[in-house]
Amino acid sequence: MANLKEIRGRITSISSTMQITRAMKMVSAAKLKKAQDAIVMLRPYSEKLQELIQNVNSSSDPDQVSVYAQKREVKRILFIAVTSNRGLAGAFNSSIVKELNLQFQNNSQYEIEVLPVGKKAYDAVRRNRSVYTNASSVYDNLNFDVVANVTEGVMSSFREGKFDEVYVIYNKFVNAATQEVTTEKVLPISMPESIEGEVETDYIFEPNRAEILDNLIPKSIKTQIFKAILDSVASEHGARMTAMHKATDNAEALRNDLKIFYNKARQAAITNEILEIVSGAEALKNS
Repeated sequence: MANLKEIRGRITSISSTMQITRAMKMVSAAKLKKAQDAIVMLRPYSEKLQELIQNVNSSSDPDQVSVYAQKREVKRILFIAVTSNRGLAGAFNSSIVKELNLQFQNNSQYEIEVLPVGKKAYDAVRRNRSVYTNASSVYDNLNFDVVANVTEGVMSSFREGKFDEVYVIYNKFVNAATQEVTTEKVLPISMPESIEGEVETDYIFEPNRAEILDNLIPKSIKTQIFKAILDSVASEHGARMTAMHKATDNAEALRNDLKIFYNKARQAAITNEILEIVSGAEALKNS
C-alpha cells in the first residue's frame, strides 16, 4: 500500500494537472467564439455563391461545360484530410484518420493520394500512403488567400488530368459538443440541371454567362475548401474544450478519492501510533 508521502505527491500532481486542463478549456472556449463567428459568417456567402451558379447555369448553353465539371473515368483520387496540428482534443483527429482509412478501403481499386491539412493527418499517412503535398502550414497564418493558393494547385492538377476526383474530409461544426465527420466532393463539381426558363432571379449578365461561370466556379471551389478548414478549426476548439472539461472533472473525482483514501490512511496511522504508545505505557507499568 502506498505510504502517505506518495499519496500526497499524487494529490499535488493531480491538482497541477487540473490547473492545466482548466486553463486549456478556458483558452479553447475563448478561441471557439472567434472561430464560430467566422464559420457562421462564411456559410451564407458560400450558399449564395452556389445559388448564383445555379441561376446563371440554368439558362446557359448545355454544350459549354466547365472544365471543373467534366466527368471522366475515375482512375486517380485525391483526398484532402483536414485535422489539427495539435492533439488533446478527444476523438477529433482520430475520427478523420478513421474515415480516411475507410475511404482507402472503399476505393482500393483506384490510385489514391492524400493532401494532409494538419500535422496529425500528415503523421498518419506519411509512412504508408502517397502524399500529394503537406499543407499543414496553412494554420500558421490562416486566411482565404493562403487556402486559395493550396486549392489552386489542386485545381491545376485536376485540369491536367492528374486526378479524376477530389474529396475533402473534415469535421463539420454543429455546436461546441458535437462535430460531424463529413466527406464532400470538391471536383468535379456537381452542376445543377438546367431547365430552360427557370431562373429564380432576373439577372442582367455582363459580359456573358460563360465568362461569369468561369469566374464564379473557381471562387466557389476555393470557398468550399476554406469553409471546410474553418469548420474544422471551430470543431477543434469545441472538441478540445469538451475534452478538457471532462479531463478536469475526472481529475477532480480522482483527487477527491485520493483525499478520502489519504485521510483514512492517516487516521489509521494515528490510531496505530496511539495503540503503540498505550501498549508501551502498559508494558512499563507492569514491569
